[in-house]
Amino acid sequence: MGCWWEGVDECRLLIAPDPGANGDGSARLLSLRHPKSGVRTSFLLSNGLLQELHWFKQSYGSWFLGNYVSEDGSLYIATPIDPVFIMLPIFEEARMKKVDDPGKFRQLDEILFINDYPGYQHLFSIAENCMQVVCEIKEIGSSKFFRLDDMKVLVWLYYKVCQLKQTLPALDKNYAAREQKDTLADAVSILGEYLKDEPWLKLLCNHFKLNLLEAKRMASDFEVCATAIESPIGSNLSQGKNTREKKTATNVKQAKKAKVETESRNIKEMFTRASRRKN
Repeated sequence: MGCWWEGVDECRLLIAPDPGANGDGSARLLSLRHPKSGVRTSFLLSNGLLQELHWFKQSYGSWFLGNYVSEDGSLYIATPIDPVFIMLPIFEEARMKKVDDPGKFRQLDEILFINDYPGYQHLFSIAENCMQVVCEIKEIGSSKFFRLDDMKVLVWLYYKVCQLKQTLPALDKNYAAREQKDTLADAVSILGEYLKDEPWLKLLCNHFKLNLLEAKRMASDFEVCATAIESPIGSNLSQGKNTREKKTATNVKQAKKAKVETESRNIKEMFTRASRRKN
């Protein structure tokens, strides 16, 4: 469908679930911090589901959208993202952890109040539900107080790695012939796209006895497409520096191809399988 958002003059083509098909039809574009880089990034919130935006463009082509022509031929694809990734750096800062102090318990309205990022206020109910898996929670009366728990985060990340490691061979038959450790390294590198080096990616690499620098290199190479990075508030969605082509190793190219094909068909299947295994 062709879409316009506030502050954007040009029509953009977005492939996303119809917000009115199985919900109340609500959808909004949110400006949030990217969980790894901290750069202002656009996410789509539709019927309570948070989705990241990926940008694709062929060398030549245009889109005919009713009576309008989108000349650059690019399109955005919205795919689900686990909101815990988005919340991790916010909750990490909020607890104000010290070497000998695990940090403070804080209420969600405090944690999600981020200067210049009102979009987090729309994620209150999502955060309340999803962050219980990685936080200690204290209830005083009707109020809940959250504090990130390192061990719970590592258990959650370990689960994510294991699920991704099982899923990759199903995406591309070439993974079936690879060494288990190589597939493990790819899984960690994919998660590394959404994790800051300190402390989570480093701890994850240490746990699996992987080289942190190699995981960071692979994570950098593994960018399938540009996330919708914004310029200052009110500017058009732009591709920025993420649109440049990158040379990658053979195994990373295989993972790129597999992920693109899966996202274009129905990426929701992967998350459904992971949920069923957990239950």
